[in-house]
Amino acid sequence: MTTDGRVLKGNETRRLVLGQAMRIASVEGLAALSIGRLAGELELSKSGVFALFGSKEELQLATVRAAERVYHDRVIAPALDRPEGAARLWALAENWLAYSRTRVFPGGCFFYAVGAEFDAQPGRVRDALAEGSNAWHALIAGQLAAARAADRLGADEEVEQLAFEVVAVLEYANAMSLLHDDASPYDRARTALRRLLGADPND
Repeated sequence: MTTDGRVLKGNETRRLVLGQAMRIASVEGLAALSIGRLAGELELSKSGVFALFGSKEELQLATVRAAERVYHDRVIAPALDRPEGAARLWALAENWLAYSRTRVFPGGCFFYAVGAEFDAQPGRVRDALAEGSNAWHALIAGQLAAARAADRLGADEEVEQLAFEVVAVLEYANAMSLLHDDASPYDRARTALRRLLGADPND
């Protein structure tokens, strides 16, 4: 096999492993991941999988980064063609609800699941999750600020508080839908968002 062929094969194996790792972690948590388990489930060489990641922590970090790419592609990127402010904010919220509702990850929102697992465990994995959480909050807050500047929100609205409430509504819908195996929390989330944000300008 040529060098290019080995690289392509290695990249494909990495994508395969990370796809399975994301599915497992969204349901069972990142602690459930192991190189041996993934190799066995995918019928791959354990030594080959180990060579791709080197340690359980590196596997966990790679899984988080892979999930971030999925999240960006499903939730963030499709909203970027909307005007800044209320329209983009609503697009982000609707994309998030669809991402959770359609079970892009079988355990619902990947980051809600693994965030609860690592929120009290200092280390590189927690730092990576916290960085992603901060970026998401900042994106929501930025769109709220743009909406306020365009008079789509009251001038006295506190952006950071409202961003906290928006994210809380989304995450609670995800949690209740999973717990009760029920899609109605997503409809309730939209009702709550309309109370917080006003009508969706994309309608």
